[in-house]
Amino acid sequence: MKAVLTRVSKAKVTVDGEVVGSITAEDTGGILALVGVGADDVSDGEPNDKGIANNASWKKMAKKISELRILAGEKSALDLGAPILVVSQFTLYGETAKGRRPSWAQAAPSELAKPVIDKIVAELRERGLDVATGSFGAMMEVSSVNQGPFTVLVET
Repeated sequence: MKAVLTRVSKAKVTVDGEVVGSITAEDTGGILALVGVGADDVSDGEPNDKGIANNASWKKMAKKISELRILAGEKSALDLGAPILVVSQFTLYGETAKGRRPSWAQAAPSELAKPVIDKIVAELRERGLDVATGSFGAMMEVSSVNQGPFTVLVET
């Protein structure tokens, strides 16, 4: 699983001219989390080829998103109760080593990736965080006001 986490003062997702998710955190910052689910992150409950059951990746990702100390004062979203905007982003698995057209072969199919994204969102909410989301599979317009800028790549 991969995610790009950006510290933002505000961010929103618009679909067909309608805002479907937004966060604002002018003082402490919030997190815009673009999350991609890889084919290795999903299974039918059996361990994948790395010997890791599918729940290990999403739980680890939710923990990283909520506990990484990337906000004001080297605090985490969990420390500050900062809001998070989660947007599914299969394109993080685009392979560009050959040719001019990215290959998406390493990304999980949408019918398997959506439940994983939903589990991450649910886990973040269970941790008491305010979580907004994009619209899985939709053509989204994502806008943000970055703080810093501060962006990190997380892989589980």
